[in-house]
Amino acid sequence: MAGIQDVARIAGVSQSTVSYVLSGRRPISDATRKKVLAAIEALDYHPHAGARALASSRTHIIGLGVPMRAGVDVNVIMQFVAGIATRARHYDLDVLLVTEREVGGIESISRRSMADGFIVMDVESQDARIESLARLKQPSVLIGMPDDPGSASCIDFDFELAGTMAVRQLATEGHTSLALIGAAPEVYARGTSYAIRFAAGVEREANRRGVTAARSACSGDAGETHALVDKLLGDGVTGFIVHNEAALPSVVAALAGRGQEVAEKIKVVAIGPRALLASPLLNTGVIDIPGHTIGGHAVDMLIDLIDGKALPERRLVAPKAD
Repeated sequence: MAGIQDVARIAGVSQSTVSYVLSGRRPISDATRKKVLAAIEALDYHPHAGARALASSRTHIIGLGVPMRAGVDVNVIMQFVAGIATRARHYDLDVLLVTEREVGGIESISRRSMADGFIVMDVESQDARIESLARLKQPSVLIGMPDDPGSASCIDFDFELAGTMAVRQLATEGHTSLALIGAAPEVYARGTSYAIRFAAGVEREANRRGVTAARSACSGDAGETHALVDKLLGDGVTGFIVHNEAALPSVVAALAGRGQEVAEKIKVVAIGPRALLASPLLNTGVIDIPGHTIGGHAVDMLIDLIDGKALPERRLVAPKAD
């Protein structure tokens, strides 16, 4: 594997000059810079993170805060993480995963200058981490939209609009008794932003259209989900909104088990990453959460903050329904 000394030899310059070209810390003539870059390309040279950190004031690492809390669906989280990791590679960055529930782990990494910036997930409506993140010397981006972002940069799916769309779709098809099968109880209990905002969109649109939309938290356990579906059918529900990827297979199975006559009367609208919602059964619509795309955008936003090219901003990615 080629090293920095090989690049220097091919380019006819010193190793420190190669480092300056990579880091941009000193002005280098255009002719010399081109020779170094040509040697890098010819040798397919890729400096590892530690070497880059020594050659510049940056670590070329971004921290990713993913608190592994109760009720978090790892399969959904990984859709975002994959987007973050893929986009980070585009910038030749490494990703340092931080799974602590509190902000202490991120603060420790910040104090030791182990990362150039942070992306933070699983945001709550009243998120205590925002104040701490604002005090860090490195910038951060939230994937999630708290009630009061302050000076934080945020990006998220427009869950409130998605809730509105789900009700609109069912009501337009003639369903007047709807049910939202939502996230696990603990997700609502801690005020997780995405779940609260989606439920708010469902409730607002249901009230506007004069239809009912009962909300039920659901752990995703198969037995619990089957019992819940049976109860809702008994209450006369014909339109199901499922904002719980883990519960969806059990919802579909419970409805399919009621026979063709019931299945033909029922419509299900599921919200989540499309790859996790595939179901050949029943009349199921999908509102896709583009986690991979949102993760990539979060990296772009963070890089712009690190480079001083942008001010804090808030972005909502609009939903698209089938």
